[in-house]
Amino acid sequence: MRAPNHLNGLRAFESAARHMSYVRAAEELNVSPAAIGQLVRGLEESYGVVLFHRSRGGPARLVLTDQALAALSDLQTGFDYLSAAVERLKSGGGATVTVTVPPAFADKWLLSRVENFRALHPSFELRLDTNGKLVDFNAERVDLGIRFGTGHWPGLTATQMMDEEFFPVCSPTLPTAAQPLKGADDLKHFPLIHDVSMRYATAFPTWRTWLQRAGDDFSDAESGLQINDSAAVIQAAISGAGVALGRSSLVSKDLVAGRLIRPFGEAQSCDFAYYIVQKEGAEVEPAVAAFKQWLLDQVRQD
Repeated sequence: MRAPNHLNGLRAFESAARHMSYVRAAEELNVSPAAIGQLVRGLEESYGVVLFHRSRGGPARLVLTDQALAALSDLQTGFDYLSAAVERLKSGGGATVTVTVPPAFADKWLLSRVENFRALHPSFELRLDTNGKLVDFNAERVDLGIRFGTGHWPGLTATQMMDEEFFPVCSPTLPTAAQPLKGADDLKHFPLIHDVSMRYATAFPTWRTWLQRAGDDFSDAESGLQINDSAAVIQAAISGAGVALGRSSLVSKDLVAGRLIRPFGEAQSCDFAYYIVQKEGAEVEPAVAAFKQWLLDQVRQD
């Protein structure tokens, strides 16, 4: 017997366990909470197990039993494979590559290039996850990720994709003849734009650290506009809101198009880089290998 009985019950249990709520599971599966409860009880009776306890004291909540907790991960993996099989059927049998990507990198570097990959590999489907959170490769079906950091993430192998450099950028309309922007001393006349999306990563350059490395003493390097999204930082600079520290991969297109300029200062390297990551020990399918190689080829062409 290849497939277990009570698939609807297993589906109800997995959803309730993930949400820790019959109500939220019912909303997800478009049934009533009573139906979820009935399916879970039927599953318990058929398999002779107890899946949930009700907590005592305070608001009632679901608590997984040890048996349920031990089986949940394998069950979720099974549903992930079922979902992937359905997607392959819907796409005519072509393989799907699921990639998690930082939203700013997707917006400013990747999305304009993906049509090239699709042209080279028309039988492969590409699914991009750009929600910004770090994905758990053990809990979610993800083939590859692009991450910005030092290259060390537990349980993942990392292949360096590209380095990153930082330098001041602004709109070409921001400096004027009356108020030029030729060096750090001129920054006092312009608002600074700060990328605080990686505020707690000490290796991520800030205006203060960039100026210190450049040998400039600018006392007001923390003032200005703070934005926790790297793409929004670039857009603010394009709009003339101030001077930002540009990241080479994210501003290259805007520099070529003339939406941004580099008014002064040398590019400085960073301890962080972009890496392609995948689950350690995972079997690499041809579509995944093709997308990884395509990414590296794109960097080399740049």
